[in-house]
Amino acid sequence: MNTSAAGSAPKPLKGWRVLVPRGGPWGDSVAAALRAQGATPVIAPLINFAPSEDPTTLEEALRDLAAGAFDWVTLTSSTTVDVLHAYRAEIPATTRVAAVGETTAAALMAVGYRVDLVPDDDNSAAGMASQLIALEPQPTRVLTLRSELAKPVLTRRLAEAGHDVRSVVAYRTVGVPVTEKVAGDVRSGRINAILVTSGSVAEQVHEQFPEIPADTVIAAIGPRTAKDARRTGLGVSVVAKEQSVSGLISAVAQFPLPHAADELAPPTGAIPRIGG
Repeated sequence: MNTSAAGSAPKPLKGWRVLVPRGGPWGDSVAAALRAQGATPVIAPLINFAPSEDPTTLEEALRDLAAGAFDWVTLTSSTTVDVLHAYRAEIPATTRVAAVGETTAAALMAVGYRVDLVPDDDNSAAGMASQLIALEPQPTRVLTLRSELAKPVLTRRLAEAGHDVRSVVAYRTVGVPVTEKVAGDVRSGRINAILVTSGSVAEQVHEQFPEIPADTVIAAIGPRTAKDARRTGLGVSVVAKEQSVSGLISAVAQFPLPHAADELAPPTGAIPRIGG
């Protein structure tokens, strides 16, 4: 085997600059995956969480979670994972963890939590409810953590099926303004692709980048995110076939690099990072 030839294999995203819309451990893991494919990631968090307006209730629920009061805890966004991580929440071995999709599951694993269930097909609150109800025919104790704006679909369906559900607002989503440099790089086309991982991210992309060149690839992580993006008025170039980070990167790699030569590329080895 010619190891030197293997090591010089072409990378599908060589020359690409890709905006990663979330920071923290998840953003770092996505950036590493992009670099492995030859891309230059630009980490520019577009959303963050603000504390719940009732932090006492959340803190009490997290104490009960650590004490083993629940059979299941459900997370319907990667932002909820950020909240758990910020509170240093403990999930005992007796409590199983359900993540709504691969993005949320990846965020959990990136900060050291395990994942016991991801819906097979429908990566939504309704899909998670259906799978949990099928898996647990007998009543269980469930903690559902959600955003302030999320409809309590999961809570309602589980309760109707006879489960003992405690629904707690974990956070409020807030937009994070990007720097003028990032906004300018998107406007000029220097950023070749933007990853869209949730409806909240899509809203911020639409609001903060009103002038996105037509050849900039807007990649949505799944059909639901694509639907939410289009509802905000954001165009979607491609939807990942597999709702995961690797699926999202593969979706971008289907496209030719918009510019044959990126004369604005940073020196080899430079890794731009905007925000945290």
